[in-house]
Amino acid sequence: MPAVNAKKATPPAAKPGTQRKDPLPAIPNLTASDAAPLYEKVKRHMSEAILVGEWQPGMVLPNETALAQSFGIAVGTMRRAMSDLVAEGLLSRRRKTGTVVTGRSPHHSLRFFFQYFRLHRADGSLVRSQVQMLSVGIAPATAEEAAALQIEPEAAVMRLHRIRHADGRPVMHDRLVIAAARLPDWPLDPAALPALLYLYLLERYGIRISAVRETITADLASDEDIALLDLDGREAVLTIDETAYDQAGTPTILGYHRATTRAHAYINEVR
Repeated sequence: MPAVNAKKATPPAAKPGTQRKDPLPAIPNLTASDAAPLYEKVKRHMSEAILVGEWQPGMVLPNETALAQSFGIAVGTMRRAMSDLVAEGLLSRRRKTGTVVTGRSPHHSLRFFFQYFRLHRADGSLVRSQVQMLSVGIAPATAEEAAALQIEPEAAVMRLHRIRHADGRPVMHDRLVIAAARLPDWPLDPAALPALLYLYLLERYGIRISAVRETITADLASDEDIALLDLDGREAVLTIDETAYDQAGTPTILGYHRATTRAHAYINEVR
């Protein structure tokens, strides 16, 4: 596989219906040990460029050959990534024009769940969160956890507790439970875990989260909520209990989230 240029630049916005003249930014360096298919990484890079506005609606992309050269990958890999993005509605193909950014970038998509999450500012704008890992440990699964994850009773599970910050303030803390047997050599030092957990599962273990089932309720803040989310007292918090499924439909992550919506709104967009 040709080497991939790790240099990343921010492309200037293009006028609608115009072809870019300068090279597109390259994806980060990829290694043969990565479990995720190369086209998936290309899709993620392109999706994020559209989501954050680097690639503006109406922008005409170079042809597949030119894009493949810019990314340092094979044309076939580039073609598959672009075909998927067309199917997902982020790109469209137009006769005599080429491939165009549609501008239809859903705020809530599992692809964007890598780096963005579902609490948005009151005006609806997307929030980029920063993750602080509080603890990581291994313990036996409870009966309920074992049943939900379809593992043996009291099988070992990885337990993670983390807090998310947005706009300079704590907004959500999460407890996550994953079957330990699926995570060999998982780091037990909280500082060694990356912020983008779904991406880490994909690239290190080949586990791609493909669906999430959520139960959303409201509750009064606990002492832990007040301390972690810097609340004034027993105000209402949003609770989200979820089960995330991998590409084979296997329950993979149990997530328990508690969030303040004092300055943010929860948005779950269905398409």
